[in-house]
Amino acid sequence: MLKNIHPMSDVQSQTIGEGTRIWQFSVVLPQAKIGKNCNICAQVFIENDVVIGDNVTIKNGVQLWDGLRVKDNVFIGPNVTFANDLYPRSKKYPEQYLQTIIKYGASVGANATILPGVVIGGGAMVGAGAVVTKDVPTNAVVIGNPAEIM
Repeated sequence: MLKNIHPMSDVQSQTIGEGTRIWQFSVVLPQAKIGKNCNICAQVFIENDVVIGDNVTIKNGVQLWDGLRVKDNVFIGPNVTFANDLYPRSKKYPEQYLQTIIKYGASVGANATILPGVVIGGGAMVGAGAVVTKDVPTNAVVIGNPAEIM
């Protein structure tokens, strides 16, 4: 199966795996890397320094900023917010963005906020609306603001 890119999306990257679907009103910048069999839903923005593994689902309204690494079999729910700058200022950019890693098989619930530089461990579950300010261990379930292990 070839990749399926909706004609009303703006996909500039050539590094997209077979079987990946990208829905309408999504933007993928030229240097982004997306694996095989992914489902990138409507109104998703993927910046240049983003690497997405295989079998990843990214639901509507998510923006993936420079420095994000999403491993295989990850689920990212609707309107999840990723940040990549701890001290954002208008027209002042860091020399390098912190790397945020979502490891194999993790799930991030709707409207969660993930601060830059954290690692969400493999198989972990981030509850809807959680604010993740520090690393999440493998297979942990976190909820709340700030997110804490249940």
